[in-house]
Amino acid sequence: MSHREARPTGQWFATRDERRWFFDSGSVALDFGYTGAFGQNPAWERLHVPADLDGWLATRFPEVDAPATVRDLVDALTLRAAMARAATAISGDELPGRDDVDVINLFAATPDIPPALAGGSRQAGRSRARVGQAFAVMAREAVELFSAEQHERIRQCDADDCALVFYDESRSNNRRWCSMQRCGNRAKVRKYRLIR
Repeated sequence: MSHREARPTGQWFATRDERRWFFDSGSVALDFGYTGAFGQNPAWERLHVPADLDGWLATRFPEVDAPATVRDLVDALTLRAAMARAATAISGDELPGRDDVDVINLFAATPDIPPALAGGSRQAGRSRARVGQAFAVMAREAVELFSAEQHERIRQCDADDCALVFYDESRSNNRRWCSMQRCGNRAKVRKYRLIR
């Protein structure tokens, strides 16, 4: 049984010509990788100061109430880089680097945000979460996603000019593109032009 929580995934990106498109990586952990230079694209860097981290976490972890610190930002960048490199390696049928595995495992070993059943009148323990607990949730998700049983579901977009990595959560395990709106559409247009 999966321990992944239902949290919103996906985020908006802009192309060089400022067209916006939505990319759903299928995972909060992979989405987090795309807050930065995942795939060596520095234009995607979104976490410049702790407040940027707060803004991104608020959309996925509303239970985090303490503002991020500079130390939290350093931790975020460390975890994000390890998860991005591991996902890229796995999507290319390689094993992730040992150092990246160690970083992910370290964050996964820390306390995460415990599940809570709504409707009770008493709070058991802390009702609000800290930034580091959100990192633990994402690291635990990465442990699950990057397990040997899931490797075939971590893949790169089929488009020749795209290297985006995603988790294929489709039942048939046949997702091919990062986004139908972007690469899928372009591939269909190219195919149509070749047929004509």
